[in-house]
Amino acid sequence: MFMGEYNHTIDTKGRLIIPSRFRDLLGEEFIVTKGLDGCLFVFPKNEWQIIEEKLRTLPLNNKSARKFTRFLVAGATLCELDKQGRILLPQVLRDFAGLEKEVVLAGNLNRIEIWSKANWIENNAYDDMDDIAEQMTDFGLSI
Repeated sequence: MFMGEYNHTIDTKGRLIIPSRFRDLLGEEFIVTKGLDGCLFVFPKNEWQIIEEKLRTLPLNNKSARKFTRFLVAGATLCELDKQGRILLPQVLRDFAGLEKEVVLAGNLNRIEIWSKANWIENNAYDDMDDIAEQMTDFGLSI
């Protein structure tokens, strides 16, 4: 399980250090793709295969299904860590997530999310968490 929040920087060549706690869970190769809320999603290959199988079952005659599949798959890239524990993020993914220098890597159960620091702060202000927590009971979660 991925958890924790880490602040890092992207260098001028588009390389990003992956926190050591995440590296073992990711394995040698993993997938980085466009995520929701303006971040990138990073999936270990086994988790990506589960998503891929589910996407294959979506009906081709449903426009939303085609669009969502295209969003995740066309934006996906296979990544490997270099000897320094870095990945090279393609420019198209950096542009999508607004990644320039300061980033936040956030563990989120089966994936890592990569956020620009500014988008992280803007999208993750937890001032409404009590209301959101109440809504989670609709999904069977109460803590």
